Amino acid sequence: MKAKDNHGRHTANRRLLRYLLLATVAMFGFGYALVPLYRVFCDITGIGGQTQIATAADLPAATAAERWVEVTFDANTDPALPWDFAPEQKKLRVKIGELYDASYFAANRSAHEITARAVPSVAPGQAGLYFNKIECFCFTEQTLAAGERQQMPVKFFIDPKLPAGIDIITLSYTFFPQDALPGGAPAAAHDGHAPVASTLPRNSTP
Repeated sequence: MKAKDNHGRHTANRRLLRYLLLATVAMFGFGYALVPLYRVFCDITGIGGQTQIATAADLPAATAAERWVEVTFDANTDPALPWDFAPEQKKLRVKIGELYDASYFAANRSAHEITARAVPSVAPGQAGLYFNKIECFCFTEQTLAAGERQQMPVKFFIDPKLPAGIDIITLSYTFFPQDALPGGAPAAAHDGHAPVASTLPRNSTP
């Protein structure tokens, strides 16, 4: 009788162990799936401040209605990146649907060449669906030689479908070293573009 009870307990324990292993594998897979699912969710809803990539052909036709918003500019660097990085204008008053130019600058304070990439975001997050960039230094990796300073342009327009009530938009960039992008993701994962060499004009610091 005892042997039968022991056998029953062993069988139940093995079954429980299988269930636990299956649950662990399922949770592990779900964790990996959350990353692409979150990106799709951000693309659809604008939550997370993802901006849009456009071309000059996407500029909306002129409309009779006039609407203006204020765009403010913010700049940050990862603590591991020895660069100075800042916008060249604090804010712009822009007309919805028209093309505008803004500019940032970056300077490498270190004694060696460094490659980095800027990760953009927009606040409020919903505005990201309507913030369209035609040209941006964040489309490519940027390499600065020791002591080099570089101007970094942004060309953008805001879709006239921007919801009412959004009157101030903040465009922010954070520069990360090439090997230290958030989440360990490859650089191309942040905007759908494969990393290419920078073609921006270069100016060395005096």
